[in-house]
Amino acid sequence: MLDDAARTAQQAADALGILVGQVAKSIIFRRKADDVAVLVVTSGDRRVDEKKVEAQVGKIGRADADFVKSRTGFSIGGVSPVGHASPPVTLIDRELMRFETIWAAAGHPHAVFPLRPQDLEHLTGAPVVDVVQPVAPASAEAA
Repeated sequence: MLDDAARTAQQAADALGILVGQVAKSIIFRRKADDVAVLVVTSGDRRVDEKKVEAQVGKIGRADADFVKSRTGFSIGGVSPVGHASPPVTLIDRELMRFETIWAAAGHPHAVFPLRPQDLEHLTGAPVVDVVQPVAPASAEAA
């Protein structure tokens, strides 16, 4: 349990004293074809590429707070990658595999739990895929 709510990956990383990439963000989308929740578990230092997700699961749209709560049982900011009210279609970002230990929300904005990326794969049965936007190379001027 964290002292303060960790509603962003950066807040969670700061509270835990870890790299932001070690935070497993659970992002929910709404699949347009059948109104099913699509869960993308991604590394905290990456942004989801919706076109890559659509290539895996079909057309998706944004999920509002009511949709997230009704499908997962969790409020935005505390969505766990496991234990959903209705099983979502799940994809795991391959970037999480960079780390030995990752941290995920445990159903409440103050609650998190550690696990290995391989454990997340095992618990969800989800494929590990490329679902994030490319990372811009560091600027030569910054060196």
